[in-house]
Amino acid sequence: MFYTLYPIPYTLYPKRCTLIMPAKKIKAVLFDLGETLLSFGKVRVTRLFRQGAKLSYEYLKSQSQPVGNFHWYCWQNLIRVRIQSWLSNVAGRDFDMLALLKKVGVKRGIELEPQQWQHLAWLWYEPLSKTARVEPNITRTLAKLRESGLNLGIVSNTSVNRCCLDKHLEQMGILDFFAVRIYSCELDFRKPDPRIFEIAAQRVGEAFQNILFVGDHIRNDVAAAAKIGMQAALLVNAANVRKKVPEGTWRIGQLAELPSLIEKINAGPL
Repeated sequence: MFYTLYPIPYTLYPKRCTLIMPAKKIKAVLFDLGETLLSFGKVRVTRLFRQGAKLSYEYLKSQSQPVGNFHWYCWQNLIRVRIQSWLSNVAGRDFDMLALLKKVGVKRGIELEPQQWQHLAWLWYEPLSKTARVEPNITRTLAKLRESGLNLGIVSNTSVNRCCLDKHLEQMGILDFFAVRIYSCELDFRKPDPRIFEIAAQRVGEAFQNILFVGDHIRNDVAAAAKIGMQAALLVNAANVRKKVPEGTWRIGQLAELPSLIEKINAGPL
Protein backbone atom coordinates (compact mmCIF):
# COMPACT_ATOMS: atom_id res chain seq x y z
CA MET A 1 0.00 0.00 0.00
CA PHE A 2 1.23 3.51 -0.81
CA TYR A 3 1.06 6.31 1.72
CA THR A 4 0.94 10.08 1.51
CA LEU A 5 2.27 12.41 4.18
CA TYR A 6 -0.21 14.85 5.67
CA PRO A 7 1.02 17.63 7.98
CA ILE A 8 -1.68 17.61 10.69
CA PRO A 9 -1.48 19.69 13.92
CA TYR A 10 -1.89 17.32 16.86
CA THR A 11 -3.22 19.22 19.90
CA LEU A 12 -1.82 16.82 22.51
CA TYR A 13 1.72 17.82 21.64
CA PRO A 14 3.34 21.27 21.69
CA LYS A 15 4.87 20.71 18.28
CA ARG A 16 3.26 19.96 14.93
CA CYS A 17 3.69 16.30 14.00
CA THR A 18 3.18 14.50 10.72
CA LEU A 19 0.80 11.55 10.50
CA ILE A 20 0.97 8.96 7.75
CA MET A 21 -2.36 8.45 6.04
CA PRO A 22 -3.17 5.95 3.27
CA ALA A 23 -3.33 7.41 -0.24
CA LYS A 24 -6.70 7.39 -1.98
CA LYS A 25 -5.59 7.34 -5.58
CA ILE A 26 -7.64 5.29 -8.01
CA LYS A 27 -5.90 2.06 -8.96
CA ALA A 28 -8.88 -0.01 -10.10
CA VAL A 29 -12.30 0.62 -11.61
CA LEU A 30 -15.31 -1.65 -11.13
CA PHE A 31 -18.34 -1.33 -13.39
CA ASP A 32 -21.95 -2.29 -13.10
CA LEU A 33 -23.11 -4.08 -16.25
CA GLY A 34 -26.74 -3.36 -17.20
CA GLU A 35 -27.38 0.30 -18.09
CA THR A 36 -23.72 1.10 -17.43
CA LEU A 37 -21.48 -0.90 -19.75
CA LEU A 38 -24.41 -2.32 -21.69
CA SER A 39 -27.49 -0.20 -22.26
CA PHE A 40 -30.74 -2.08 -22.88
CA GLY A 41 -33.15 0.81 -22.46
CA LYS A 42 -36.86 0.04 -22.33
CA VAL A 43 -37.61 -3.48 -23.49
CA ARG A 44 -40.78 -5.52 -24.00
CA VAL A 45 -40.03 -8.31 -21.57
CA THR A 46 -42.86 -10.67 -22.54
CA ARG A 47 -42.13 -10.25 -26.25
CA LEU A 48 -38.42 -10.98 -25.75
CA PHE A 49 -39.24 -13.94 -23.55
CA ARG A 50 -41.47 -15.39 -26.25
CA GLN A 51 -38.73 -14.93 -28.84
CA GLY A 52 -36.26 -16.74 -26.58
CA ALA A 53 -38.80 -19.49 -25.99
CA LYS A 54 -39.24 -19.94 -29.74
CA LEU A 55 -35.51 -20.17 -30.41
CA SER A 56 -34.94 -22.63 -27.57
CA TYR A 57 -37.99 -24.69 -28.48
CA GLU A 58 -36.89 -25.09 -32.10
CA TYR A 59 -33.39 -26.06 -30.97
CA LEU A 60 -34.70 -28.73 -28.61
CA LYS A 61 -36.96 -30.09 -31.33
CA SER A 62 -33.96 -30.27 -33.69
CA GLN A 63 -32.21 -32.37 -31.05
CA SER A 64 -35.21 -34.71 -30.81
CA GLN A 65 -35.94 -33.67 -27.23
CA PRO A 66 -39.42 -34.06 -25.62
CA VAL A 67 -40.77 -30.50 -25.60
CA GLY A 68 -44.43 -30.99 -26.49
CA ASN A 69 -46.65 -28.07 -27.56
CA PHE A 70 -44.90 -24.69 -28.00
CA HIS A 71 -47.51 -22.60 -26.19
CA TRP A 72 -47.43 -24.89 -23.18
CA TYR A 73 -43.61 -24.89 -23.28
CA CYS A 74 -43.52 -21.07 -23.38
CA TRP A 75 -46.03 -20.41 -20.61
CA GLN A 76 -44.67 -23.11 -18.34
CA ASN A 77 -41.21 -21.58 -18.52
CA LEU A 78 -42.57 -18.06 -18.06
CA ILE A 79 -44.40 -19.07 -14.89
CA ARG A 80 -41.33 -20.83 -13.51
CA VAL A 81 -39.09 -17.82 -14.18
CA ARG A 82 -41.56 -15.43 -12.55
CA ILE A 83 -41.83 -17.62 -9.47
CA GLN A 84 -38.05 -17.93 -9.25
CA SER A 85 -37.65 -14.17 -9.67
CA TRP A 86 -40.09 -13.57 -6.82
CA LEU A 87 -38.25 -16.02 -4.59
CA SER A 88 -34.96 -14.32 -5.45
CA ASN A 89 -36.30 -10.94 -4.43
CA VAL A 90 -37.51 -12.36 -1.13
CA ALA A 91 -34.21 -14.13 -0.43
CA GLY A 92 -32.00 -11.30 -1.67
CA ARG A 93 -30.06 -13.54 -4.04
CA ASP A 94 -30.22 -14.14 -7.78
CA PHE A 95 -30.94 -17.50 -9.38
CA ASP A 96 -28.92 -18.97 -12.25
CA MET A 97 -31.00 -19.26 -15.42
CA LEU A 98 -28.85 -22.07 -16.79
CA ALA A 99 -29.25 -24.08 -13.58
CA LEU A 100 -33.02 -23.51 -13.74
CA LEU A 101 -33.17 -24.66 -17.36
CA LYS A 102 -31.31 -27.84 -16.47
CA LYS A 103 -33.50 -28.54 -13.47
CA VAL A 104 -36.73 -28.11 -15.41
CA GLY A 105 -35.39 -29.82 -18.52
CA VAL A 106 -34.17 -32.94 -16.76
CA LYS A 107 -37.61 -33.38 -15.17
CA ARG A 108 -39.09 -33.31 -18.67
CA GLY A 109 -36.66 -35.95 -19.86
CA ILE A 110 -34.39 -33.59 -21.81
CA GLU A 111 -30.84 -34.89 -22.16
CA LEU A 112 -28.10 -32.58 -23.42
CA GLU A 113 -24.33 -32.29 -23.25
CA PRO A 114 -22.86 -29.41 -21.17
CA GLN A 115 -22.13 -27.30 -24.26
CA GLN A 116 -25.67 -27.89 -25.51
CA TRP A 117 -27.14 -26.66 -22.23
CA GLN A 118 -25.02 -23.52 -22.53
CA HIS A 119 -26.20 -23.01 -26.08
CA LEU A 120 -29.80 -23.44 -24.94
CA ALA A 121 -29.26 -20.75 -22.27
CA TRP A 122 -27.80 -18.45 -24.93
CA LEU A 123 -30.84 -18.90 -27.17
CA TRP A 124 -33.06 -17.70 -24.31
CA TYR A 125 -30.81 -14.66 -23.78
CA GLU A 126 -30.04 -13.84 -27.41
CA PRO A 127 -33.14 -11.70 -28.14
CA LEU A 128 -32.32 -9.46 -25.17
CA SER A 129 -28.65 -9.28 -26.16
CA LYS A 130 -29.62 -7.85 -29.53
CA THR A 131 -31.26 -4.85 -27.86
CA ALA A 132 -28.06 -3.88 -26.02
CA ARG A 133 -25.89 -0.95 -27.02
CA VAL A 134 -22.50 0.21 -25.85
CA GLU A 135 -21.28 3.77 -25.67
CA PRO A 136 -19.56 5.04 -28.83
CA ASN A 137 -15.77 4.57 -28.59
CA ILE A 138 -16.16 2.40 -25.49
CA THR A 139 -13.12 0.33 -26.46
CA ARG A 140 -11.04 3.52 -26.67
CA THR A 141 -12.22 4.57 -23.22
CA LEU A 142 -11.45 1.20 -21.67
CA ALA A 143 -8.08 1.05 -23.43
CA LYS A 144 -7.14 4.44 -21.95
CA LEU A 145 -8.04 3.21 -18.47
CA ARG A 146 -6.04 0.02 -18.88
CA GLU A 147 -3.07 1.88 -20.36
CA SER A 148 -3.09 4.05 -17.25
CA GLY A 149 -2.32 0.96 -15.23
CA LEU A 150 -5.82 0.53 -13.82
CA ASN A 151 -7.32 -2.88 -13.12
CA LEU A 152 -10.84 -3.20 -14.52
CA GLY A 153 -13.68 -5.40 -13.36
CA ILE A 154 -17.43 -5.99 -13.52
CA VAL A 155 -19.83 -6.54 -10.62
CA SER A 156 -23.35 -7.31 -11.79
CA ASN A 157 -26.65 -8.38 -10.27
CA THR A 158 -27.92 -10.90 -12.79
CA SER A 159 -29.64 -14.23 -13.31
CA VAL A 160 -27.97 -14.71 -16.68
CA ASN A 161 -25.26 -17.35 -16.60
CA ARG A 162 -21.60 -16.45 -17.11
CA CYS A 163 -21.44 -18.36 -20.40
CA CYS A 164 -24.03 -16.02 -21.92
CA LEU A 165 -22.74 -12.75 -20.48
CA ASP A 166 -19.14 -13.48 -21.43
CA LYS A 167 -20.23 -14.36 -24.96
CA HIS A 168 -22.21 -11.13 -25.16
CA LEU A 169 -19.27 -9.04 -23.91
CA GLU A 170 -17.04 -10.76 -26.43
CA GLN A 171 -19.44 -9.92 -29.24
CA MET A 172 -19.35 -6.29 -28.10
CA GLY A 173 -15.56 -6.35 -28.21
CA ILE A 174 -14.97 -5.55 -24.53
CA LEU A 175 -14.59 -8.92 -22.76
CA ASP A 176 -10.78 -8.86 -22.71
CA PHE A 177 -10.71 -5.61 -20.74
CA PHE A 178 -12.22 -7.30 -17.69
CA ALA A 179 -10.15 -10.01 -16.05
CA VAL A 180 -12.46 -9.79 -13.03
CA ARG A 181 -16.14 -10.48 -13.69
CA ILE A 182 -18.42 -11.11 -10.73
CA TYR A 183 -21.96 -12.22 -11.45
CA SER A 184 -24.37 -12.46 -8.53
CA CYS A 185 -26.03 -15.64 -9.79
CA GLU A 186 -22.84 -17.45 -8.77
CA LEU A 187 -23.06 -16.19 -5.19
CA ASP A 188 -25.47 -16.37 -2.26
CA PHE A 189 -25.89 -12.58 -2.20
CA ARG A 190 -26.04 -9.59 -4.51
CA LYS A 191 -25.55 -5.84 -4.46
CA PRO A 192 -25.94 -3.90 -2.19
CA ASP A 193 -24.60 -6.64 0.11
CA PRO A 194 -21.07 -5.54 1.11
CA ARG A 195 -19.72 -9.05 0.64
CA ILE A 196 -19.92 -8.81 -3.14
CA PHE A 197 -17.82 -5.63 -3.04
CA GLU A 198 -15.34 -7.30 -0.70
CA ILE A 199 -14.91 -10.17 -3.16
CA ALA A 200 -14.45 -7.70 -6.01
CA ALA A 201 -11.76 -5.79 -4.10
CA GLN A 202 -9.91 -9.02 -3.32
CA ARG A 203 -9.96 -10.10 -6.95
CA VAL A 204 -8.69 -6.79 -8.34
CA GLY A 205 -6.10 -6.73 -5.59
CA GLU A 206 -6.72 -3.22 -4.28
CA ALA A 207 -7.92 -1.60 -1.06
CA PHE A 208 -11.46 -0.20 -1.02
CA GLN A 209 -10.22 3.39 -0.96
CA ASN A 210 -8.26 2.83 -4.19
CA ILE A 211 -11.25 1.54 -6.16
CA LEU A 212 -13.75 3.60 -8.14
CA PHE A 213 -17.14 1.95 -8.62
CA VAL A 214 -19.16 3.14 -11.62
CA GLY A 215 -22.87 2.40 -11.93
CA ASP A 216 -26.30 3.83 -12.64
CA HIS A 217 -28.17 2.60 -9.55
CA ILE A 218 -27.86 4.76 -6.45
CA ARG A 219 -28.69 2.17 -3.77
CA ASN A 220 -27.08 -0.90 -5.31
CA ASP A 221 -24.07 0.76 -6.91
CA VAL A 222 -22.81 4.10 -5.66
CA ALA A 223 -24.30 4.13 -2.14
CA ALA A 224 -23.27 0.55 -1.41
CA ALA A 225 -19.77 1.08 -2.78
CA ALA A 226 -19.31 4.32 -0.85
CA LYS A 227 -20.55 2.70 2.36
CA ILE A 228 -17.82 0.07 2.22
CA GLY A 229 -15.15 2.70 1.56
CA MET A 230 -14.85 2.75 -2.23
CA GLN A 231 -15.04 5.90 -4.28
CA ALA A 232 -18.11 6.08 -6.50
CA ALA A 233 -19.25 7.61 -9.77
CA LEU A 234 -22.89 7.74 -10.85
CA LEU A 235 -23.60 7.39 -14.55
CA VAL A 236 -26.44 9.87 -14.85
CA ASN A 237 -29.57 8.94 -16.76
CA ALA A 238 -33.24 9.90 -16.82
CA ALA A 239 -34.05 7.53 -13.95
CA ASN A 240 -31.53 8.91 -11.46
CA VAL A 241 -30.77 12.47 -12.53
CA ARG A 242 -32.93 14.10 -9.83
CA LYS A 243 -32.15 11.69 -7.02
CA LYS A 244 -29.92 12.44 -4.07
CA VAL A 245 -26.55 10.70 -4.02
CA PRO A 246 -24.13 10.09 -1.14
CA GLU A 247 -21.75 12.92 -0.34
CA GLY A 248 -18.54 12.65 -2.34
CA THR A 249 -20.13 10.79 -5.26
CA TRP A 250 -18.93 11.88 -8.67
CA ARG A 251 -21.44 12.34 -11.50
CA ILE A 252 -20.65 11.58 -15.13
CA GLY A 253 -22.79 11.78 -18.25
CA GLN A 254 -20.86 9.15 -20.15
CA LEU A 255 -18.10 6.62 -19.54
CA ALA A 256 -15.78 8.55 -21.85
CA GLU A 257 -15.39 11.07 -19.01
CA LEU A 258 -13.70 8.52 -16.75
CA PRO A 259 -10.07 8.87 -17.89
CA SER A 260 -10.03 12.61 -17.25
CA LEU A 261 -12.01 12.24 -14.01
CA ILE A 262 -9.57 9.68 -12.63
CA GLU A 263 -6.64 11.80 -13.70
CA LYS A 264 -8.19 14.69 -11.80
CA ILE A 265 -8.80 12.59 -8.69
CA ASN A 266 -5.28 11.19 -8.68
CA ALA A 267 -3.66 14.57 -9.27
CA GLY A 268 -5.70 16.54 -6.76
CA PRO A 269 -5.30 16.98 -3.00
CA LEU A 270 -6.20 13.87 -1.00
